[in-house]
Amino acid sequence: MATPILVTGAAGRVGAVGRTVTQLLLQQGKAVRAMVRTADDRAQALRDLGAEVVVGDLLDLEAMHRVIAGCETMYFGLSVADAYLAATVNAAAVAQHHGVQACITMSQMTLAQMSITATTASPQHQRHWLAEQALNWSGLPVVHVRPTVFLEGFFLLFTADAVRDSNQIRLPFGAGKTSPVAAEDVARVVAALLANPQPHIGKIYRLTGPQSETMHFYAQEYSQALGCTITFQDIPVEPWRDGLLARGLPVHLVHHLATMADLHRAGRYDRRSDDVRTLTGQGPLSVQEFVRKHAATFTASAKEA
Repeated sequence: MATPILVTGAAGRVGAVGRTVTQLLLQQGKAVRAMVRTADDRAQALRDLGAEVVVGDLLDLEAMHRVIAGCETMYFGLSVADAYLAATVNAAAVAQHHGVQACITMSQMTLAQMSITATTASPQHQRHWLAEQALNWSGLPVVHVRPTVFLEGFFLLFTADAVRDSNQIRLPFGAGKTSPVAAEDVARVVAALLANPQPHIGKIYRLTGPQSETMHFYAQEYSQALGCTITFQDIPVEPWRDGLLARGLPVHLVHHLATMADLHRAGRYDRRSDDVRTLTGQGPLSVQEFVRKHAATFTASAKEA
């Protein structure tokens, strides 16, 4: 029986990296152990695809032994969370104990500009930087994947309403350039690394979209995709932050998103890499392609439905 590849966060919703990685590996005929937090319909859908589904919490030491034992290769990814660092160290310690031979970890692009003396105002960024240090110190064979901002967030979740209602992209990005990447492109990279990890141990891969441009450029991309004129309207960070809190988003997540907005305004996301194409043989989605793919989300008919 083939040794399973462990994928954490496998029950994420549509657009989630772990879920897409699981699907891609299964399509390649790989044995996959999919870790989920809850035995729900999403977990059952993974079983139906052919994954071995295990329920557990990254903070539960006993559960992590059960999840990791018998796996030689694993993907570790976790969304914005107060317990991010503790979960990372817990998973790394158990993986090292069980002799995992390759661990592909999800990090983020901002770490390239961070150090022991340089950080950001986001506790999540700080946890990510410390988590990378802990993984490196652990002796675990690690590959760090550092994507830039995801298209599914700022370019879909946080723009759809304004595009539908007023043909505007309303974000607090100022004149800063950015290079967003689609979750499916990140998942393709992770799946490729999991399928053949050894040549990549100890490396860091930076994942971006095909260009780094201002939001005015991306407004043109939206216009081309949707067949109407979309403009970019810069807005102050604080009112935008207050609006997210009013929508009920967790405080720690909103604080992280507001810090990202400040970093966008400062040009900290003005980066470009060809790592997606190099690792997968296929270039990343452009914003225009992404918006066209999700066009229904930006239309009035989708809102009425």
